[in-house]
Amino acid sequence: MSQNNRIADLRCKEVINLCDGCRMGYVGDVEIDVVCGRVVALVVPGRCRFFGLFGREEDYIIPWEEIDKIGDDIILVRYDRPIPRRERKKWWPPAH
Repeated sequence: MSQNNRIADLRCKEVINLCDGCRMGYVGDVEIDVVCGRVVALVVPGRCRFFGLFGREEDYIIPWEEIDKIGDDIILVRYDRPIPRRERKKWWPPAH
């Protein structure tokens, strides 16, 4: 793989967290330092809530320093911040 990538190429890559093996999603945007002309962070949109009807969770802002490897089809990151996971509520009443 070449050393150069276009921003459009990054958007087609899935982001995998090496800390917990979680599939975070696909790159939605990048943050660029226009003074230095370099990419500062990747932005991965948050997960959809209830089929997207109730919006999305917070976006993941992954600093460039936390990117471990950019491959042909995935980006491996070490994102050590906890990814919020909600417990599924049980639809039946608790046993007493």
